[in-house]
Amino acid sequence: MNAQTVLITGGCGFIGSHLVDALGKLKCKIIVVDNLSSGRRENIEGIENIEKSGNLKFVKADVRNYGDIEGLFAGVDTVIHAAANVDVKTSMENPEFDFNQNVVGTFNVLEAMRKNGVKNIIFTSSSTVYGLAEIPTPESAPIKPISNYGLSKSLAETLIQNYCNMHGLNGIVVRLANIIGPRSAHGVVYDFYRKLKKNPRELEILGDGNQDKSYLDVKDCTDAIVFLIKRFDGGFAGFDAFNIGSEEKITVKKIAEIVVDEFGLSMADVKFNFTGGKAGWLGDVPLFLLDIRKIKELGWRPKIPVEESIRNYVNWLRT
Repeated sequence: MNAQTVLITGGCGFIGSHLVDALGKLKCKIIVVDNLSSGRRENIEGIENIEKSGNLKFVKADVRNYGDIEGLFAGVDTVIHAAANVDVKTSMENPEFDFNQNVVGTFNVLEAMRKNGVKNIIFTSSSTVYGLAEIPTPESAPIKPISNYGLSKSLAETLIQNYCNMHGLNGIVVRLANIIGPRSAHGVVYDFYRKLKKNPRELEILGDGNQDKSYLDVKDCTDAIVFLIKRFDGGFAGFDAFNIGSEEKITVKKIAEIVVDEFGLSMADVKFNFTGGKAGWLGDVPLFLLDIRKIKELGWRPKIPVEESIRNYVNWLRT
């Protein structure tokens, strides 16, 4: 892949910056496009001196504004479209944001690709597109989102599939489980860490704590995406979707117990205050586990156990 030029939208964000790490090690030329609304410029600084070598270029731009991005796609081989809202809960309060980010933004990226002759795209979608599905959930399951975030991701998927059909693009959609790890500043583990740091005697837990979900370490996530990028070199054409997750699920209450333990506290030290209800918030999917047999059959599988990932992430937050 060392001859490839890869453009990453949202490349200063959580998942995007880890992709910069991984692709930098493969000697790719990387263009990072980020408006820095949630991503941080320092996430991609000092990565094995790839910026000094001329293999990394950062452009502050917003995918929602077509004029900002069209000229950046010339000479690009593959696009990883990872720019997104980082908080699913806020999408229920402000649906316009997710529509503009995921739908308008994806349309603009696809148009810039079409006009510049860029053929390959990987899109970081979400398990939320399935909604309340039977588990484990395969890629063939109906798309029935119950949140604005999931809806906007599913619409973006449809746009990509249509561009593949109409304009000869090659698109791979990755439907991600809950991704955790360094550089993340959202999600249940981060929420528990922040609350316990403020008050180590009490911990508010949204819902009843029995929400049972799949989580995946960001290193495994980026490894899977890079694994799929290599399919373009192998002649992949058309459109396909892959679930990316672990084969484990874990309850929110168990996550809370692990975070408490990483703080050096005992369960007797901390009072859990549950807000009640099966879901933590409007649009929350309280039970999900992705079926990942499809990507496993190609030769990829997760390596990091969920509990190990949670503990590593909490330790990183404490540094």
